[in-house]
Amino acid sequence: MARAGVNDLTVFLAIARAKSFTRAAARLGVSPSAISHTVRLLEERLGIRLLVRTTRRLALTEAGEKLLKSIEPHFEGIDNALAALTEFRDKPAGLVRITAGEHAVTTLIWPAIQRLLPQYPDIKFEVTVENALTDIVADRYDAGVRLGEQVDADMVAVRISPQMRMVTVGSPDYLLRRGAPATPQDLTSHDCINLRLPTYGGYLVWEFEKDSREVKVRVDGPVAFNNATMALRAALGGAGLGHFLEDHAIEHIRAGRLIPVLDDWSPLFAGYHLYYPSRRQMSPAFAVLVDALRYRGP
Repeated sequence: MARAGVNDLTVFLAIARAKSFTRAAARLGVSPSAISHTVRLLEERLGIRLLVRTTRRLALTEAGEKLLKSIEPHFEGIDNALAALTEFRDKPAGLVRITAGEHAVTTLIWPAIQRLLPQYPDIKFEVTVENALTDIVADRYDAGVRLGEQVDADMVAVRISPQMRMVTVGSPDYLLRRGAPATPQDLTSHDCINLRLPTYGGYLVWEFEKDSREVKVRVDGPVAFNNATMALRAALGGAGLGHFLEDHAIEHIRAGRLIPVLDDWSPLFAGYHLYYPSRRQMSPAFAVLVDALRYRGP
């Protein structure tokens, strides 16, 4: 049987991880037609179909799955070995790829990177802003950011923020017209601004807790967004009550543009954590970012 070259396997690995010719091509910096051609030639040389392609999806065949499981650990080992070589440089260097939600990027990730850029000119940072719970291993990120309770057990989690809480708020105009809810159950008779979560495909469930009693409410209202910043603007405009991380709304609360309701139903919970695979060797460049983000208390 003909042997596959390293470049061919690199292309196959990128496609298998991305489950998309377009995303794999963007990651490799080539055209989708080029990687499609490479895989077609690889399959012809091997005499085996590795991918099943339709107009709507791409999947691995049984042979493709077997090949992926066989070669992926070796390529990860090569990546780790190359990353370890940066220890011999005078300063850390290389690319660090992070995925995080908009709020975490705005308040934590970008401020830390902005401080590091003048000190470490040989480190490059690539930040993907998305609210979905991304598979950082499959998508080849160095790390992701999630709220503490969302971090999988097989990941290393580094706390990068204080404890946080959600707040329910409304504009003075809205509360003057509709009054304030006294209990979470009262929200069902209010206009509420929904936030769609891309990971779950549905709206955010508003969660409350008081005296060890937990209440979850599915709210309804005239408008919904998949972006918390736009939902906040709608709340400021009087469209309804909104449910946000307190840090996201605190400036408007202090200025009186938004008023908290159900405050005694809003307990603290675990804040943001940076997470990454426990088996992955930390490169010096990545270690610099982890140290800059690590939460050290008030």
